Amino acid sequence: MTAVLVVVGGMLGAPARYLVDRAVARRFDSVFPLGTLVVNVCGSMLLGALIGAGANHWLLATAGVGFCGALTTFSTFGYETVRLVEEGAYSYAMANVVIGVSASLAAAFLGGWLGQQVWP
Repeated sequence: MTAVLVVVGGMLGAPARYLVDRAVARRFDSVFPLGTLVVNVCGSMLLGALIGAGANHWLLATAGVGFCGALTTFSTFGYETVRLVEEGAYSYAMANVVIGVSASLAAAFLGGWLGQQVWP
């Protein structure tokens, strides 16, 4: 049953990831991969909030592992960083690593704290 919940969450998270990335790319014409940054930070905050709130097993499987797992993307983050390096955009590549990792971790901690405050 848990695998089914993960699949359901992933079926929602994957298209959400694609749509958010495309919407951000259309709105902001930038060499910096803002779409990936947005989905990774939002997904990290949501997962942190679920854990901070003490979400039950089925909610963590569906929203945490399934939705957040499909929404966030480390492989695209890695690919985009390598692409920036190959294009000679070293400062953008470094910024992508520093900002992406720092912002995602901060969002996870903030989400966890908010989850504890809202659902004590």
